[in-house]
Amino acid sequence: MYDIIIIGAGPAGMTAAVYALRADKTVLLIERGAFGGQMTFSPNIENFPGTVSASGSEIADKMVEQVINLGGEFELGEVTGIRDNGDTKTVIADCGEYEARAVVIATGVKHRMLGLDGEDELIGDGISFCAVCDGAFYKNKDVAVIGGGNSALQEAILLSDVCKSVTVIQNLDRLTGEGRLQKVIAEKSNVKVITSTVVTEYLKDSGAFCGVRVKNTGSGQETDIRADGVFVAIGLIPENGIFSELTELDARGYFASGEDCTTKTAGIFVAGDCRAKRIRQVATACADGAVAALSACEYLDK
Repeated sequence: MYDIIIIGAGPAGMTAAVYALRADKTVLLIERGAFGGQMTFSPNIENFPGTVSASGSEIADKMVEQVINLGGEFELGEVTGIRDNGDTKTVIADCGEYEARAVVIATGVKHRMLGLDGEDELIGDGISFCAVCDGAFYKNKDVAVIGGGNSALQEAILLSDVCKSVTVIQNLDRLTGEGRLQKVIAEKSNVKVITSTVVTEYLKDSGAFCGVRVKNTGSGQETDIRADGVFVAIGLIPENGIFSELTELDARGYFASGEDCTTKTAGIFVAGDCRAKRIRQVATACADGAVAALSACEYLDK
């Protein structure tokens, strides 16, 4: 029996573990993938407090070390559900069942992908998702942004300030982002918008990313667009459905929890990118983790 089980070992989950362990709680973290979550895909992070420059994996390794030094335990496995027993919870995973008095869900989100060959291998090595995180690596270079909604246009605007050129590739016949964003894009001399176009292939030269092959959905004509990097901005996917009976989800599937990170079920808390929020960064995930852990500790102490 653990005091707290944390589902997900990204920055939110590991920060929650640190706070809970320092409050003398026993903690188990269950992670199905890489310790560090989406953060590990970033080759260089320069906006994390106290870190001038480090890869996401380096920051993750330090977080794991800190949790272990405080007495936390890790388990690799995929959680498939939570059983509410009242004062205790049973976390069900493919690696076994675990009992706890409280649970913090910090499962994050995954970026929606195109599903093209070699896509996974290019993440962090040609494919990026965050202009705030990775835009500086493409200073005075040519990049492409895939998508035409608010997120894609915001990425393109940020990139236009540092990159030589930005090509926005939208599969629909029009941009779907807000009018004010479209106006800003239209006024950018180094931003080109291509509509009715889909990406069909990632291009490589001697094994290195060098651009994308696109096809016009009307004419069927294919064209190669040379680029040093591509930012995929076609949405995020929360995977919270298996917890829907114990929590409330918004229309997009995110946990509809306030800043206190509580849910409708006593003893279950949420933290990080899986929660409905406007800003999703490593720093905000850590903030959620701290709040969720302190809320869980307060619940247990009562």
